[in-house]
Amino acid sequence: MSEPTGVETTGRFLVLLEEGRVDEALLALGDIATGAAGGEPAEVYPTLGVAVVSADPSQLADLNNAVESPGPVLVVEPERVVHAIDPVASEATAEPTAVDESVLTWGLQAVAADVSGATGKGIKVAVLDTGFTTQHPDFAGRTITTNSFITGESVEDGHGHGTHCIGTSCGPRKPATGPGYGVAYNAEIFAGKVLSNAGSGSDGGILAGIEWAVNNGCAVISMSLGADVPAGTPYSQIYETVAQRAMARGTLIVAAAGNGSRRPASIAPVGHPARCPSIIAVAAIDVNRAIAFFSAGSVDQIGQVDVCAPGVDVYSSWKLPDQYKRIQGTSMATPHVSGVAALIAEKYNARGFELWARLVLSCRRLPLPSTDVGTGLVQAP
Repeated sequence: MSEPTGVETTGRFLVLLEEGRVDEALLALGDIATGAAGGEPAEVYPTLGVAVVSADPSQLADLNNAVESPGPVLVVEPERVVHAIDPVASEATAEPTAVDESVLTWGLQAVAADVSGATGKGIKVAVLDTGFTTQHPDFAGRTITTNSFITGESVEDGHGHGTHCIGTSCGPRKPATGPGYGVAYNAEIFAGKVLSNAGSGSDGGILAGIEWAVNNGCAVISMSLGADVPAGTPYSQIYETVAQRAMARGTLIVAAAGNGSRRPASIAPVGHPARCPSIIAVAAIDVNRAIAFFSAGSVDQIGQVDVCAPGVDVYSSWKLPDQYKRIQGTSMATPHVSGVAALIAEKYNARGFELWARLVLSCRRLPLPSTDVGTGLVQAP
C-alpha cells in the first residue's frame, strides 16, 4: 500500500471488505476497527463493503498484514481529499453559435431533452455535492430527500455548486423567470452533502453518500467532484469495486472527468474517481460542439473519457439570494448526463449495467477524438 503520488490525503485509510463478510472483516481488523488502539472507531458502510479507519504508522503493518493474509480484508488505500470540480474562468474561444434560450437552455437542446417524451418521473437521482438550497423557489412542491455527511454543516448549500448541479439534472422546465434548465424535471431528488460549504471533503464522506443513495434505490448518482492526479496514476481499486457493487444493485455512478486541461497546450488526465472503469467519466463541450479548453482527456491507458455533454456557459439554479448563475466545467456537463440517464431509466426501466449500455448507445457521434469525448454527446430518449 503506497501513498498516491501527487494526491492530498487525510491520514485515514479506506479498507475494502469481502462482500458478505463485513462482520468477519471487522473482527480481523480488531482494535483498528473499534478504535481501541487509540484511533477513532471505523466508519463502516456494509452495503458497499467498505470501512474508513484511523491508523498510525505502527498500525499500518497490521493493515498490510490483514490484506496479505487470506481473509475478508481485500484492499487498503489512503483516504483522499476531494473537491468540488469548481467552475473555471473563461478563455477566448471561437465566436459562439447563437442559440435561442428563451424557452430552454442550450444544454437541454443539445442533449435533445426538449424533444424527449420522458420526464424522469418515478426515478430517484442522487446528487452528491455541496448540498442544496432547500428554499429555492423553483423547487417548491418537489419531492426532495436530503442528508448531510459533513460534520457540523446542514444540507444547506453555502457554496452554490451543488444547487447548480441539481438544477441541471433535475430542475424545472418552466421556472418563474428565465429558461427551463432541468433535464429530468420530474425525477425524485436526493441531495447529499458530501462537500463542505468551502467545497472540499474526503473519500469517506463520498462513500457515505453513495451508500445512502444505493440504500434508497437511486438509479443514478451524479458526482461533480474529485481530485486531480498525475498521468499514469492507478485508479482506486476500492472505488472501482464500490461502483461495481452499486451497479449490481441498480445504481449507476456518473462523475466529472476534471478541469485540469489548458488546451491546446496541455491535456490533463481523467481525475479520481472518474478514472475508474465502472464510473461514467464525463467531458465538457461548448455550444459549438467543440471540446472545452479545460476538459480532461484520455491521456493514459487508465482513466478514459466515456461520454460528453454541455459544460460551457451553463445556466442553472444557484444559492440564494442570486437564484441563478452561468458557469462552466465538467461539473456542469456531469448533471446533463445524469439527467439523461434518468430519462433513459424511466423510458426503458433500465438499471445498472443496462442503463450504462443504453446511455452510451444513445450518444451522438461528434467529429472529435474519442480520447476527448468518448462515444459522443449523450441524447435523451
